[in-house]
Amino acid sequence: MASGSQGINISEMIDNLINNNKVMVFSKSYCPYCLNAKDLLDELNIPFRTIELDQDPLGYLIQDTLSKMTGQWTVPNIFINGRSIGGCDDLNILHTKGQLEEILAE
Repeated sequence: MASGSQGINISEMIDNLINNNKVMVFSKSYCPYCLNAKDLLDELNIPFRTIELDQDPLGYLIQDTLSKMTGQWTVPNIFINGRSIGGCDDLNILHTKGQLEEILAE
């Protein structure tokens, strides 16, 4: 159980973000892959919530906890309907194969 300096339960915070947002993107503001993923979601008019890990004081702890949860250290780390779908390439593949709409409809 990861906790932040203010006694915040990071795992619980991440779970709440994932469960309360249909599409949740853990991102870094300068990352070209993150920008590409967010641009695609915007183009498709898919609402999403973003946490910019490089701008959040708990960003490193969030990324570390996400890594333990998903096995993925890189960003973006994207969740749809509570399920980790991976990163930018994974999002693009789902879109290209027409599966993104199916996952969103679940």
